[in-house]
Amino acid sequence: MKSNTNTRSAWKVYFFSAVIALVVSYGVIQFNKQNESDKETSGVTVVESVPGAQALYTKDNEGNIKPLDFTETSEKVLDAVVHIKSTQTGSTSQRQGARELPDPFKEFFGDMFKGQSPNGGQSRPRVGTGSGVIINDKGYIVTNNHVIDNADEVEVTLYNNQSYKATVIGTDPTTDLALLQIKADNLKTMSLVNSDDVEVGEWVLAVGNPLGLNSTVTAGIVSAKARSIHINTDKFAVESFIQTDAAINPGNSGGALVNLDGNLVGINTAIASTTGTYTGYGFAVPSNIVTKVVEDLLKFGNVQRGMLGVSIRTMDSNLAKEKDVDFTKGVWVEQVGEDSGADLAGMESGDIIVSVNGKETATSPRLQEIIAGKRPGDKVAIIVNRNGKEKELEVELHNSQGGTDFIKKEKKEVFNLLGADFENVDKQLAKKLDIDGGVQVSKLYPGKIKSETQMRAGFIITHIDGKRVDDIDDVAAILENKKGGVMLEGVYEDGTKNYYAFGLDS
Repeated sequence: MKSNTNTRSAWKVYFFSAVIALVVSYGVIQFNKQNESDKETSGVTVVESVPGAQALYTKDNEGNIKPLDFTETSEKVLDAVVHIKSTQTGSTSQRQGARELPDPFKEFFGDMFKGQSPNGGQSRPRVGTGSGVIINDKGYIVTNNHVIDNADEVEVTLYNNQSYKATVIGTDPTTDLALLQIKADNLKTMSLVNSDDVEVGEWVLAVGNPLGLNSTVTAGIVSAKARSIHINTDKFAVESFIQTDAAINPGNSGGALVNLDGNLVGINTAIASTTGTYTGYGFAVPSNIVTKVVEDLLKFGNVQRGMLGVSIRTMDSNLAKEKDVDFTKGVWVEQVGEDSGADLAGMESGDIIVSVNGKETATSPRLQEIIAGKRPGDKVAIIVNRNGKEKELEVELHNSQGGTDFIKKEKKEVFNLLGADFENVDKQLAKKLDIDGGVQVSKLYPGKIKSETQMRAGFIITHIDGKRVDDIDDVAAILENKKGGVMLEGVYEDGTKNYYAFGLDS
């Protein structure tokens, strides 16, 4: 009796289980039919390839559906992205009074040069790492200025693990970019494209060397454009970053942000993070700014920055209320510098800049980005909204000194070897120091002077190997074909005299 009861109970369980299974199966079939119908009409196809996982599909140029795949892009770009090692051979305290200023980039990427000695001083050598992008077969490499700033030596390692000593061709702190060069053959390069064509939502890859993990590729989308994060404290800083959610970490600085065609759209520069590592968004300098900076450094030795001569704010409803004007999307002109290009063109305080050369300027960073692509003497057509009416102005951009001439820096191969920028000493300073003239070292890069002497920026060279130096041409003439030891004699602005010796035959 008990056995029959158990048998009937078991049959009931089997029966209800079968019914439930049929219902579930029918529901799944109907769901899949509806899902297939949705796929036919949606712009993005989602296919369940593995239980619990989904793969994105897209269409190629011929309209064929294919899975979204980053392998081809990765193969194109990895050879053109390099690892950069920057080395400081001496501590700050050993640099005869050199001081380290607060660096806002450390808030985003930490100290590029690691190493603390037990007594609190900085140990040596101190090594920092970053990334760079080879942009042509002559060995020119773009990276961030903060990757190589204050370094005594810069070493570049290619994807195939070959290493080379790099020469710093020039830097631009206003955009946090630097240009290096290595002597190597058969280099793989990356092309720069128009970053204005990059769209929010577009897929991009970040390629670099984060956290000591060389040749790392991450994927994400462009999540915003013309973004300013106020990281660069330079007086003439330009910030109009491409923002991405592709993972970027310390070591990615100077690396590539590329589109799916494998072309460079930006140089990765910073991250927004509360921890110092990736938790949110990365920021890249747009390729249009990179192109302009590289062209200027190669042609003129420094960046030729065209300036409007105005102080600005992004227009929003709160500002419109504050100024008691109707809201207009654009950039509010707070002040116009006297005799600036904007002033001479008739721009006024209270104007709202809505476009430049036909390109909308919805934010201050976007306006900065457009103007940063111009040089002194260039003329731009600016549309302003003044008291509710649009007015067109033609503005001739000025340089930082208020003129329209290019401010060139003498660039010779021997100066790159020395790792220094020079300026002719002004007459007033020469009179104060009781010297006939000389050449002042305005900035030092990795090179002979930094690696073999303790010279500080600001040193005034009055003699080389006993020969009097009056101007930059004298320095070039004496050193251009020089081999062997070199003796520099001179004075600092505080009157301290000094001698520095190094060799040019190695």
